Amino acid sequence: MSGCHAHACVGVQFGLNDKSHAHGGRGRGTLQYNRTKQPAKKTHAMPEPTKTTRRDFLQGRSAVEALGDAVIGSPQPLPPPVGGARGSSYLQSFSREAMACEFEILLPHSSPHAPREESITRSVMPTMADHALAALDLVDQLEAQLTVYRDTSELLAINRLAGRDAVPVEPRLFDLLVRAVELHLATGGAFDITAGPLSKVWGFYRRQGRMPGAEEVARALALVGSQQLELDRQQRTIRFRHPGMELNLGAIGKGYALDRAAESLAAAGVKDFAIHGGNSSVIVRGNRILDFGLPILDSQSITAQSKIQNPKSKIPSGWSIALRHPLRPDVRLAEFRLQNQALGTSGSGTQFFHYQGKRYGHILDPRTGWPADQVLSATVIAPTAEQADALSTALYVMGVEAAREFCGARPEVGAILVMHGERAGTVALHPLNLADDAWSICN
Repeated sequence: MSGCHAHACVGVQFGLNDKSHAHGGRGRGTLQYNRTKQPAKKTHAMPEPTKTTRRDFLQGRSAVEALGDAVIGSPQPLPPPVGGARGSSYLQSFSREAMACEFEILLPHSSPHAPREESITRSVMPTMADHALAALDLVDQLEAQLTVYRDTSELLAINRLAGRDAVPVEPRLFDLLVRAVELHLATGGAFDITAGPLSKVWGFYRRQGRMPGAEEVARALALVGSQQLELDRQQRTIRFRHPGMELNLGAIGKGYALDRAAESLAAAGVKDFAIHGGNSSVIVRGNRILDFGLPILDSQSITAQSKIQNPKSKIPSGWSIALRHPLRPDVRLAEFRLQNQALGTSGSGTQFFHYQGKRYGHILDPRTGWPADQVLSATVIAPTAEQADALSTALYVMGVEAAREFCGARPEVGAILVMHGERAGTVALHPLNLADDAWSICN
């Protein structure tokens, strides 16, 4: 499985508390966003990702280092903790390469769910480190199961055998396949885990785009369609109705892995955390800003500089997640406040090729066999990372009007689709099913 196969990996960022102004909300409004009219801002190269080990945790790697990998520009020094360790809202970071991208777990040093006098001490830290590393170990195991790039994976075994016989499937993977087929039906075929043959003829399977002939596309398209999968729920087996069909979970597997990692942390009693995969998919639980310590600003500064607030408190709850501009990845476009939710972003900003003056991106419409090209990026907020991951790809393919109808029937799903604006140098933001206080446009 290609971890970033259906995602541009230029999506989410973990913000601290940026200056922002709220716009939009529910309805059919379109927001024109023109960066050329904004004052010039200095930008910095993104710092190289760093790896985190148990030793880093025990030595107290601070939030400024952890966030330096995700926040635009050079990381700024944090103020001293308020009231010692119990006032600290620093983060600990654990990361690992998996599914062709970096998975990172962020944990606060202390938890508002524990008694205040029981702030995390050095003696407790190894346990927290063990939980985080165990979650990353699980991601490794899931990659070994779901990848299409290893001969030993269960998914590749299914692809080899299911065209001839019914193949038994591990229970959790079988349930994932069932949900994937349900999403295929719900999105009118815009999401499809059998689109691997199309990815191959377009060259994106090996990240080497090529222009196929019409007959090649037609032959590949004949092997695409999740409705051609026979899933026996009693026996937990799968069979392909047409030999040559294949599964590729690149548009849903990373979200599934995030959900499983979050499940692992929650089972260990960890209540406040964020996990992202490749900066395009993220799941959060609990709070980033603790009720007894702020990372950068005092409550008055937050009130003045952020429109995303908890109405019961001047301190916003949840985690602040920033969306990158699809055409200018060093620029923040919008900010979201997530709590016990997941977010996924899809775009073709990094995987594409040009042929005879036309740009072709790697996100393919499984209904037509051709690259989807109407949307710059699609960002989805949903209860699970699996849903956000899959639906960001589906809504990217569906376009604004079909996406609006889809989200309108599902109050738990919100989205922002970014399109080209009416004038050169602008983009248009289409918020779908998002409350005004759930997001803001960044200056």
